[in-house]
Amino acid sequence: MRTIDKRVSPPAKLAASLVARAATLTLAYEARCKSRLAASLDTGEEVALVMPRGTVLADGDVLVADDGALVRVVAQAEAVLVVRAADATTLTRAAYHLGNRHTPVEIGAGYLKLEADSVLEAMLMRLGVQVERATLPFHPEAGAYGGGHRHGHDATFAEDYALAQQVFAQRHGHAHDDEHGHGHSHEHEHEHEHGHEHDHAHGHHAHDHAHDHEHGDADCCGHNEPHSHKPR
Repeated sequence: MRTIDKRVSPPAKLAASLVARAATLTLAYEARCKSRLAASLDTGEEVALVMPRGTVLADGDVLVADDGALVRVVAQAEAVLVVRAADATTLTRAAYHLGNRHTPVEIGAGYLKLEADSVLEAMLMRLGVQVERATLPFHPEAGAYGGGHRHGHDATFAEDYALAQQVFAQRHGHAHDDEHGHGHSHEHEHEHEHGHEHDHAHGHHAHDHAHDHEHGDADCCGHNEPHSHKPR
């Protein structure tokens, strides 16, 4: 079984005659989002698709097999909803609600296109747009931050969620440390006011900070007389 593991970018680097003679691999959008896939060329030959994680193949992409042969990607016609509206504001509102649900959407001149979904179809009709069921190739917008669409069950989604949890834990831990540091400084300031030995208190860095903050210096806070500590 041959392995397909490279993509020519951009395909324009290749002679049109070479691309025209290349074998074709027809895939629906969901399959074009997978980086690991057992597939069949349109000739019937079984191949293994092994692409870098996050790759989303598009109609017309040219791939290279491990033997150097070229393979051209073809977007398969699939069940979609084509959305149109009487005015731009209504169509924009529909696009907003679809984006709010992280729905992959193809945006064209005067229309939106999405994978067929009865729940989304009902929502769109309530928004006052025209919805037509069709069987067409689907070319949704690429994600603004790269990659394709992700669902909650994707492995990459789980990794992103774990990373988000790690960042939250780091920030929470930092905030806790800050609170602990302020409490520690205040404690030593309080002890100093109640008669702890002056030499010991000034040997502690945290107390130095608290003492300076409370009394300030003559230039900033108006203390013109030298401050002295006397045991009570």
